[in-house]
Amino acid sequence: MRDWFSQTESILLWQLKQDRLRLVIWLVSIIAVTVLTAILFEGLYPDEGDRQRLAQSVLNPAITMLLGPAYGVEQYDIGAIMAHQMFLFTALATAIFSILTVSKHTREEESLGRMEIIRSLPTGRLAPLAAIMIHHTLSFVVLACGVGTGLYLLSVASISFEGALLYGIGISAVGLFFAAVTAVCAQLAESSRGTISLAFLVLIVSYAIRGLGDVSYEGLSWWSPLGWMLETRVMVDNHWWPVALLLVSGLLLTGLALYLNAKRDLGAGLLPARQGPRHASKWLQTQFGFTLTMQRVSIIAWAVGLLIFGATYGSVLGETGTYVAEIEIMKEMLNIDQLTGRALIEEFVSMLAVIITIFATVPVVLSMYRLAKEEKLNRLESVIATATSKPSLLGVHLVIGLLFSLIVVSAAGIGMGLMGQRSVDGLQFMTVFETMMAYLPAVWIMLSLAALCVGIGRWLWITWAYLGYSFIVVYLGGALEFPEWMNKLSPFEWVPSLPVEEFQLINVLALIGIAIILSLIALASYRKRDLAG
Repeated sequence: MRDWFSQTESILLWQLKQDRLRLVIWLVSIIAVTVLTAILFEGLYPDEGDRQRLAQSVLNPAITMLLGPAYGVEQYDIGAIMAHQMFLFTALATAIFSILTVSKHTREEESLGRMEIIRSLPTGRLAPLAAIMIHHTLSFVVLACGVGTGLYLLSVASISFEGALLYGIGISAVGLFFAAVTAVCAQLAESSRGTISLAFLVLIVSYAIRGLGDVSYEGLSWWSPLGWMLETRVMVDNHWWPVALLLVSGLLLTGLALYLNAKRDLGAGLLPARQGPRHASKWLQTQFGFTLTMQRVSIIAWAVGLLIFGATYGSVLGETGTYVAEIEIMKEMLNIDQLTGRALIEEFVSMLAVIITIFATVPVVLSMYRLAKEEKLNRLESVIATATSKPSLLGVHLVIGLLFSLIVVSAAGIGMGLMGQRSVDGLQFMTVFETMMAYLPAVWIMLSLAALCVGIGRWLWITWAYLGYSFIVVYLGGALEFPEWMNKLSPFEWVPSLPVEEFQLINVLALIGIAIILSLIALASYRKRDLAG
């Protein structure tokens, strides 16, 4: 055992040094957002009457599917509001961080050849994987202590020390669980892209199962780790056993990952890879055909996922309209006044459409960043050595990104439109579909920004930060009463909220114009700079 884990400490220190800036930014961001949100909620809902009206507004199927069931609604204090509004999404943020970081230190290191150098030294076979799991354990201990201490020091009456600590430990336990899931996926897939895809598939399925269980099929949530987390009923009942279940499951998955890592060859995956044809077709010999073929699995998977995602929300629109129509504070959060019946549902459709579209932007940005990953793996040199220019290479990825955005946003619109038409009398399919498609120019802004980051060869995190900011503005902007200028910094806020608002062609053309300008700058920058290698 000593030989298998030899030099784990040295590799751990090397990994921490690599991630020191990213780790500090991430930890400070999660802790700061959590504490500041609690402060804002305390200022927004100081009166018990306001909090009880808010409690009524969250008792509807769409909100339950999005955030999970609300606990403590009989006395909806700041702690209960904080737990319901932020607990699940903060846990999702920790899960995404775990997936990306574990994949980087496992499969990506193997693809870059660094793991072969490490293994050629007197290090144990399992030391790198053990080091990354210890890395995450230490990181999440710091996160749990920081979040718990920060919430408790606010001295809010409804946030006890136990509740604050459980909040921090709960989101950290989810992060550790998905770190272990990603470690297992890294043994199954033979590439970093495959590892991330498998891990995100587990996360998306967990979220969907939890949502369906909370809304329609009681007991189904027990098949989701996110459902276990919500059973803690943090800030209300403070159940600790679901955290123990998450930690034990994560420990078992870590053991499985170590076992599989000991069995497989370096650079290989346990899932068999399908061999391609011996000779490439004329389609594959074109840059567009080759790139599209390499991304077709991702396009199909995301399209099916968003089709189901949209259909799930569309199926509960009828019940949502009944709840929202009777609750005044919900109308205020949606910025509506004196709306009833189908008009009220259409306003709620516009809110759901922008949230779903932001989720649909994630695979579009990942599609563009695929080019940066290929450059990092030194695969583009052989492509550029042929009669292929760098601007055409980036242009192909831009075109595929546009195609990707059309497919995934259309899939979400079709799903929500078809199911919404069935669940709400008088709601037209095209009404929902056009509402969803109107947000495409905002998605193209994100795509062109990602292309610009690839073009200049740095700062890829800017696109993710901007997309996260847009989500916060859309999701919390109304509830937290952000100033208008903060809302307008997001491209999604410039899109007319169909069908309630009139279609504003000038705004849409402006967004498209900005996307074109950013794309042209990206092409010029990519043409001038050297490839990294």
